[in-house]
Amino acid sequence: MAASSPPEMVPYDEFSMFAENIAEFGLDVAVPSVVRRSVEIPHDAGRKVSALKWGSESPELVFVHGGAQNAHTWDTVALALGRPALAVDLPGHGHSDWRDDGAYTPANLADDVAVVAAELAPDARLVVGMSLGGLTSMELAVQHASLVRELLMVDITPGVNQQKAKAVIDFVDGPQEFASFDELLARTIEFNPTRSESSLRRGILHNAAQRPDGSWQWRYDRTGHTRPKDGVDGDDQAILAANPDVSPLWEDFGAVACPLTIVRGSTSPVVDDDDIAEARRRQPGLDVIVVDGAGHSVQGDRPIELAAIIDDLLR
Repeated sequence: MAASSPPEMVPYDEFSMFAENIAEFGLDVAVPSVVRRSVEIPHDAGRKVSALKWGSESPELVFVHGGAQNAHTWDTVALALGRPALAVDLPGHGHSDWRDDGAYTPANLADDVAVVAAELAPDARLVVGMSLGGLTSMELAVQHASLVRELLMVDITPGVNQQKAKAVIDFVDGPQEFASFDELLARTIEFNPTRSESSLRRGILHNAAQRPDGSWQWRYDRTGHTRPKDGVDGDDQAILAANPDVSPLWEDFGAVACPLTIVRGSTSPVVDDDDIAEARRRQPGLDVIVVDGAGHSVQGDRPIELAAIIDDLLR
């Protein structure tokens, strides 16, 4: 009986794909210096949080991704901006270590991000957080105000709940392992119909790892989470179960003292008009910008438009 052929291994170099981002979006830019840095968390000795540092100068802004994502979700935005920036891999995501306690709440994550920002981006003028990263950045602004001079929350408020985020939950709560890259790609395309196949391929390579047997599994931690009463799983579990009428995170939203902007995706159900009304009630100076044609992941669907918004805030 003939021996089976070894599985075909897909090469991965996280810094090799920037030219694809540039070509896909027609950017007239050169790839800047991008390095990966890791910072040890002193209140949890030995655990490290990883980040991508864009450019050689001190970062002007800090990017914080959503649940089940990683720092590379901001690649096209960072390329379009051409500004020194720091994109953090949240604990339990990307190249960051997983938390032993599985407590990936916005407040806990903010304490970890604060250590990284203080060391690698102490003078950042703007913090940009999407989804779970948006609530984490909000907590950062409340708990570590000196590190957040201005805040941009991408398609998130404390009013998110299970119904509004059903599409996100259905994807994140799906299989952890896949027999092949094509199987993983097919599922990703199914849940991201507005994105190009090439961008989704890049996203998978950054967010999943191939095992020695040729199968693939997501990089983010799903095993350590405490399952809330409504049964939501995944890295956004702490926020997806929130009731918009009673969420204690609304109190923290109202406590943000720096300039605050919310960007909404026009086709996203995660943030609705009631959320914005409540947000304006608690933050009368709030600026709200709607990006046409974008879903929940505005940085993936309309990265150039998001980059323009960020650039305006930094002028």
